[in-house]
Amino acid sequence: MQTNPKIDRSTGLIATLGLLALLIGFIVILVLPSIGYAAWGILALGILLLATAFIIDYRRVSTAITGKRGRFSTGTTVMTSIFIGIIILVNAISVGNYHRFDITGVAQFTLTSQTKEALSELETPVEALSFFTPGDPIGDYVINLLTEYQNYTEQLNIEVIDPEEHPDQARRYGVTQYPTVVFENQNLRRLVRPQDIIIQLEQDFAVEAEYAFTRAILEVTGTVQKKVYFLAGHGEPNIKSTASNGYSKAREGLLDNLYQVETLDLLFTKSIPDDCAALIIAAPQTSLNSSEVEIIERYLENSGQALFLVNPNSPQEIKQLLSSWGVEIGDGTVIDPSSYVEPSIDSPSVPRDRNAFGLSTIYFPGATAIIPRPEYTPKLLQTEEGEILPQVLWTSEDSQITMSLLIWASDDSWLEMNFDPREKPEFDEGIDQKGLLPLSFLIFTPPTGETEEEQGTALIVIGDSDFASNQHFYNGNNSDLFLSSVNWLTVGEELISIDRKVVQFRRLPIGPEAANFIRISSMGLLPLLVLIIGGIIWWRRR
Repeated sequence: MQTNPKIDRSTGLIATLGLLALLIGFIVILVLPSIGYAAWGILALGILLLATAFIIDYRRVSTAITGKRGRFSTGTTVMTSIFIGIIILVNAISVGNYHRFDITGVAQFTLTSQTKEALSELETPVEALSFFTPGDPIGDYVINLLTEYQNYTEQLNIEVIDPEEHPDQARRYGVTQYPTVVFENQNLRRLVRPQDIIIQLEQDFAVEAEYAFTRAILEVTGTVQKKVYFLAGHGEPNIKSTASNGYSKAREGLLDNLYQVETLDLLFTKSIPDDCAALIIAAPQTSLNSSEVEIIERYLENSGQALFLVNPNSPQEIKQLLSSWGVEIGDGTVIDPSSYVEPSIDSPSVPRDRNAFGLSTIYFPGATAIIPRPEYTPKLLQTEEGEILPQVLWTSEDSQITMSLLIWASDDSWLEMNFDPREKPEFDEGIDQKGLLPLSFLIFTPPTGETEEEQGTALIVIGDSDFASNQHFYNGNNSDLFLSSVNWLTVGEELISIDRKVVQFRRLPIGPEAANFIRISSMGLLPLLVLIIGGIIWWRRR
């Protein structure tokens, strides 16, 4: 059968144009998704040209398909199509069933459990208007983080606004610095400005936007955050100081757990605020006056929650206050020769089997003992199988107070009354106190039943304050102990552990051409290599 060469050439040209149109359409969809309609038009044109070529040269194509070589080629095409279909099906399934892995050093793309919970409970839509100029690395980080937020809620809408192109919108929202994110819900609005995001380091800068963003979302949706107060005015550690004896890391840990943190000076504020979820009294150095002690006692008697961090030789007022709740503060220093942080023998180390928090390692630099008063006696607990559990509860017949042992030193420990860090301590019979020494107690009373929300009074007393200082906060599980203690008092849940994610920027300056090359090559380089290799194999076998 003879064919018309002109028809062959025209059919080949039409088919080639069709394939070219398909290729161009796919490239446009990948590179310029903003003109998607035009790309689909080009794809439709390619399919139409291929169909036209098939119709014009239908007899030749059908002969090629039904021939011996054609049947082989058709089988290969069918198998290839099935393989591609399986790949497409697997990818379609993975769209709704996938798992993301964050392998960055500080898990910068992983949200804390508190943020995830807050997002999952959103009931009203929140608008996040992000004002930043194109190419700003902080702005790109902000968008990536907000996009991660959208993985946990459908109530968050993100809009990116270039303030240079839309200065009227920037003026409308009072935005004068960039990047700034405006969170809005109904009539409530909260601006997160650069100073809330950017941290200036010695030679560079870093960002930490998650806390600021989550707090803003909670504020505009009317969610009330729990507030923790640190007692101040008696030489307590400064919660904003970054010095080794400061408490700035403890404060940051509470902020990461979505608490609001304030200081409280009872000489100026004559009562403990109603919104106080927990009062933290950390190592006061000077005496409290009688009015301050009275305010704290009244707070505790009215189902207050408090965390006491005490040291050897604490002020007499603190000793008397805690004595009314069943415990005495030791005047000496705990020495535990079988378990301490070298070379400091006065820093007892506590393993997992000697703390109720289940923490693997915690330690206390210069701790004292928390000793139950004589009228409080240990209560033996038994399991259903009759096994006697350790003596963890202390009770008194004439009191509703119950004390639960949280942390304790080993049986080899003693309370050294005359500790001198320059000399090796030795146990002195009749002066020092030897035996199992409690380092922390949970003290609680049952609720009165007047309200359903009432928890009853709860105190956690720990015989050391230095473990929560900046110098020791992130050593061992000290930070987990501090945060878990506050968490037990405020929400009564189990251990929490939050790592602070401060992301230091390392820039890779690239131009628009390089950015386009990286984007296009990352999508098309591998398929192009496959086509080239396939073409070489086909050419050698034909």
